[in-house]
Amino acid sequence: MLQGKHILVGVTGSIAAYKAAILVRGLVKEGASVQVVMTPLAKEFITPLTMATLSKNPILVDFFDPEDGRWNSHVSLGEWADAYLIAPATANTLAKMAHGIADNLLLTTYLSARCPVLVAPAMDLDMFAHPATTENLSILRNRGVTIVEPGEGELASGLTGKGRMAEPEEIIAQLDRFFEKKKSLLGKRMIVTAGATIESIDPVRFISNHSTGKMGYAIAAELAERGAEVTLVSGRTHLPIPAGVQRIDVLSAAEMYDATVQAYADADGAVMCAAVADYTPEEVSDRKLKKSDDDLCIRLRRTRDIAAELGRTKGNRILVGFALETDSEEVNARGKLGRKNLDFIVLNSLRDAGAGFGVDTNKITIIERSGEQTSYPLASKREVAAHIVDKIETCFIGPETPKSV
Repeated sequence: MLQGKHILVGVTGSIAAYKAAILVRGLVKEGASVQVVMTPLAKEFITPLTMATLSKNPILVDFFDPEDGRWNSHVSLGEWADAYLIAPATANTLAKMAHGIADNLLLTTYLSARCPVLVAPAMDLDMFAHPATTENLSILRNRGVTIVEPGEGELASGLTGKGRMAEPEEIIAQLDRFFEKKKSLLGKRMIVTAGATIESIDPVRFISNHSTGKMGYAIAAELAERGAEVTLVSGRTHLPIPAGVQRIDVLSAAEMYDATVQAYADADGAVMCAAVADYTPEEVSDRKLKKSDDDLCIRLRRTRDIAAELGRTKGNRILVGFALETDSEEVNARGKLGRKNLDFIVLNSLRDAGAGFGVDTNKITIIERSGEQTSYPLASKREVAAHIVDKIETCFIGPETPKSV
């Protein structure tokens, strides 16, 4: 999958920089065209001459050549690359990437890159486990950066734990899979709903829920990376739009219903991940309701069921639903699967630690119409999204492509 690909490799100041030489050699052997950008500190660990010899291209470190003043264009580098792989990526570089600091050529190229970005962290176990690093990786992951997880073993400090840069062969294999999966849904048009809806009571107050949209945004990003044309119908959120995704912003359940039904008319499938309000106030005051000594009663009416409407009209299209439960999880999920004519449903429970609203992890079970179910361990929401999209792929290309009922 790497034959003819343009791979930009960023090398930062880590003892693991020696692995970058093996990585570049492997990429070239796979048929990739490789250019290397190094931070000034990286030169203290491995020489530009070594990297230039292995990549068969001059090494870029500074913004301009001090000999003739020629500018090394970070914009052109970003446009040239099919993928930008930063390996090793130090805690310092990850922090700067997360917060938009651009004080060297490697970082300015990252901010200019239009291609997918992958990072392979390398640092001591305490640095990797530090909340600051964890948060920075979460920020990057939510922006669509692929994290090549470090391995466990003996570290430069003499300690043993997680923080070793992944082996070059593993990184190349992941890059291979990245390009392979990117083509798998080319030409497919997918709708993803995400986030919470809000139902106004008056101009000040509303009814909503705790959804942040992280799971839906991860699914939208994964679908886009595999080549799908993705429309993300999103409730209110602070998350950035995933690369290659078109977002439609909505607030209420009624707005989400209209936008989703309209978009589904031209789609090949939809993933219903949003936490849509089941009820909305029957009347909305145009003025702020004032506090009084009496109790306040708000009469609610049912909202229109988006998943059920798509299930009614879906034909041969793919329809995926979610069930977040607190009790009788499997029974409730299977009931929803049948009622709404879903191809499969993703079940998660608020009783599972690390799963649910506002966290970066999830633990799911996928239940299919055939009755088969598959449970997955707790993982990052981006990894969970990959499992879900894998199942969507089988719906499109497998022998048991769902038919309408």
